[in-house]
Amino acid sequence: MDKRLLDILCCPLSRQPLQMLPRERLDTLNAAIAAGSVKQHDGAALSQTVSEALVTADGKRAYRIDDGIPVLLIEEAIELDLLGL
Repeated sequence: MDKRLLDILCCPLSRQPLQMLPRERLDTLNAAIAAGSVKQHDGAALSQTVSEALVTADGKRAYRIDDGIPVLLIEEAIELDLLGL
C-alpha cells in the first residue's frame, strides 16, 4: 500500500491511525476465518480469507483490503479483540 495513502487513512469508528496487519496476525486471522469463528462488526460471518488488512493502532479492529482498495466500512470491520487476536 502506498505510504502516502496509509498516512492519511484512519479508522472510521475510532479515528485511530491504521497500519498494515502483520503477516503472523493475518495468518492467525485466516485460520480463525477457516474455522468459521470470525464475524464482522455487523454480525455477518466472514467466510473468505483476507490477503491484506489494515489494523488500528491499538490492534483491536481490522479492515480488509480488496484488490488494493481498503474497505473502511464500519459494518465490515473485523473486531480482533473479540477474537483474542
